[in-house]
Amino acid sequence: MPGRLLRGLWQRWGRYKYRFVPWIALNLSHNPRTLRYVPEESKDKVISDEDVLGTLLKVFQALFLNDFNKQSEILTMLPESVKSKYQDLLAVEHQRVKLLENRHQQQSTFKPEEILYKTLGFSVAQATSSLISAGKGVFVTKGLVPKGAVVSMYPGTVYQKYEPIFFQSIGNPFIFRCLDGVLIDGNDKGISKVVYRSCNGRDRLGPLKMSDSTWLTSEIHNPLAVGQYVNNCSNDRAANVCYQEFDVPAVFPVELKQYLPNIAYSYDKQR
Repeated sequence: MPGRLLRGLWQRWGRYKYRFVPWIALNLSHNPRTLRYVPEESKDKVISDEDVLGTLLKVFQALFLNDFNKQSEILTMLPESVKSKYQDLLAVEHQRVKLLENRHQQQSTFKPEEILYKTLGFSVAQATSSLISAGKGVFVTKGLVPKGAVVSMYPGTVYQKYEPIFFQSIGNPFIFRCLDGVLIDGNDKGISKVVYRSCNGRDRLGPLKMSDSTWLTSEIHNPLAVGQYVNNCSNDRAANVCYQEFDVPAVFPVELKQYLPNIAYSYDKQR
């Protein structure tokens, strides 16, 4: 019994130590590959914000069109110019699908991960990590990821530095700290899940959802919302992705916000 208890504690420590600041400080020099030098906050960009925004709009529009039959309530609240834009895009898509159906009997509605593959040329998903004691990880399940591509988003509730997060943080390995001190709670269980669902319902405007809550379930509508399960590199394996911050602009299309996997903890703090 004591041996089993010790093994359990050792496994928990193996997962937690990468978030324990004193351990990180003492071990940084042991693995220089875990460090990425950033001279200043404004230069922490691997690709431009324009490229990130372009990718998100491309994927979200494809998801919206794929689910077009379920968007009737949202469409009634959009300006005529926006509605006609989607109807034109849908007509083009239907023509393309019709040609494919003539060649091989293909379905007209696809799973979100299939839409991601059709749009960006690859798809990603959660699976058991190949790293020992690392739990889940994120893998490319189909296609190839080109250098500089957006591969995932870090979902969760966004907390300003002064907002309460103590109880949500207990035993929570998914608290992510941004460069400016803002925290993102990407835990899909427990009190974190309850808080996110509450904020998600609070900000909803009729049929218009201001964020996506499906990443808390097994039926994810935004296939990019798996970033909290991307593991750090190890001594044996170098990192093949890197983190970059991006603020969603205020002019982001309201009909596509239903795919954003983040929500502000405070109603008056939208980022």
